[in-house]
Amino acid sequence: MTTLENTISLSNIEQAATSIKEVASLTPLLYNLNHSEKFGAKILFKREDLQPVRSYKIRGAYNKMSSLTPDDSKAGVVCASAGNHAQGVAYSCHKLKIKGTIFMPIPTPNQKVEQVRMFGKEYVDIQLVGDTFDDSYQAALQFQKENHASFIHPFDDQKVIEGQGTVGLEILNQIEDPIDYLILPIGGGGLAAGVSTVFKTLSPKTKIIGIEPLGAPAMQTSISNGKNTTLGKIEKFVDGAAVRQVGDLTFEICKNTLDDVLTVHEGKICETMLELYNREAVIVEPAGALSISALDQIRDDIEGKTVVCVVSGSNNDITRTEEIKERALLYKGLKHYFVVRFPQRAGALKEFVAEILGPKDDITHFEYTKKNSREKGAAVVGVELSSPEDLPSLIERMKEKHFFGSYLNNQPELLNLIV
Repeated sequence: MTTLENTISLSNIEQAATSIKEVASLTPLLYNLNHSEKFGAKILFKREDLQPVRSYKIRGAYNKMSSLTPDDSKAGVVCASAGNHAQGVAYSCHKLKIKGTIFMPIPTPNQKVEQVRMFGKEYVDIQLVGDTFDDSYQAALQFQKENHASFIHPFDDQKVIEGQGTVGLEILNQIEDPIDYLILPIGGGGLAAGVSTVFKTLSPKTKIIGIEPLGAPAMQTSISNGKNTTLGKIEKFVDGAAVRQVGDLTFEICKNTLDDVLTVHEGKICETMLELYNREAVIVEPAGALSISALDQIRDDIEGKTVVCVVSGSNNDITRTEEIKERALLYKGLKHYFVVRFPQRAGALKEFVAEILGPKDDITHFEYTKKNSREKGAAVVGVELSSPEDLPSLIERMKEKHFFGSYLNNQPELLNLIV
C-alpha cells in the first residue's frame, strides 16, 4: 500500500512552490469582518478564486506538466474535466507550449468550453464526448493509450497533490498567529491531501476539517469504511466537488491527516453563495462556498478561535442563478410547493389568495390544468413565505377550506418532475 511518508513530502511541496511561481498568483489571505462577527471568531478566507483561471487547479496542473520530460512533453498531454481542471491544464499547455487534448462531457456549458479554449488557444484540442464526466474520463484514458500522451489526473497524482499543497505553504507564510482551524473543501481530495500534509508538518496543532457536499460524501464514506469506496448515485449540483470516488492516493493521505470530514447540504451552499454575493460582492462557485458553509456546524467549537477557510474557485455559470436561489429558499423553509385542488367555480382562486395565503405570502409558481371532474380541478402552486414558521398554519387553512391536495417538498423526485 502506498503511504504518505514515501510519496508526498514537505520538501517536494516547497519545490513545487518554486516551479509554479511564474503562473500561480500569491492569493490573499483576507480577514472577513461579517463572518468574524457572526461567529465570534477570527475568520480568514484564502482566496484561491482569484487565481488567473479562477481556481487553485492551476497549481497542480502546472506542477505536473512542468515536470514532464522533453519526450513526454513532445507526445502531448490529455485530461478529462468539465471545469476548473480543464482550465488549469489549458493554461499550462499554452504557457509550456505543450499540445493538449481535453475531453469534456457534451452537456458542459458553452461558457466553460470557451474558457478552456481561451486559456489554451492553439495548443488545446477540445473533445466533447459522452453525457457524463465518467464518459469523458474513459475516452481520455483510451486516447492516452492510443497516443502515448501523458494523462494529467485532476487529483490522484503525486505532482498534482504537491502543487495543490502550495496553498498550505502560502497560508502559513501569510499569518503570524497560530491557526486553530483549517477548513478545506474536498472533491477528489487533491487539495485536502496536499494542504493537510503541509499543516501536519508545520502546524500540527491546527485542527483540519474537510468539507464535502451532502449528496456526494465520497471521502467521509471511505474513511468510515476504512477503504476507498465508490458511491452509487450522487447529487451533482456541486460540480467542482461531487465525485463518486476519491483518489487512492488522496484517500491514503487524508485518512491520516484530516481530523474530521463533514458534509454540507446543497441548499446551505446556495444560501452561502447568495450571502457572499449580496454582502461581500464575492462570486464563488458551489465548491468554492463549501468551507464557509460549514462554519454553522462548528460554531461552538470555533468561538474565539482563528479559522482559515479555503475559497477554492469562482467559475460559476450565471445561468444557474435561478436554481441557486430556488435551492436556497427551499433549504431555508421559505419556498413550498403544493398540489392545490381548486373548486371549479368563479372566485375560487380569489378565495385562495384572500383567505388561505397570509398577508406576506407570495405565489411564485402556478400551473393550472382543468381536470375531467366537474367539481374540482388541480394546480401546482409554489408559495414563498416570509418565515418558515408560517407553514403549519398555511397547511391548516388549506385543509380547512378543502384546497389541500398534497405537499411536494418532501417528495423531491415528484417535485423535480412537475416543477
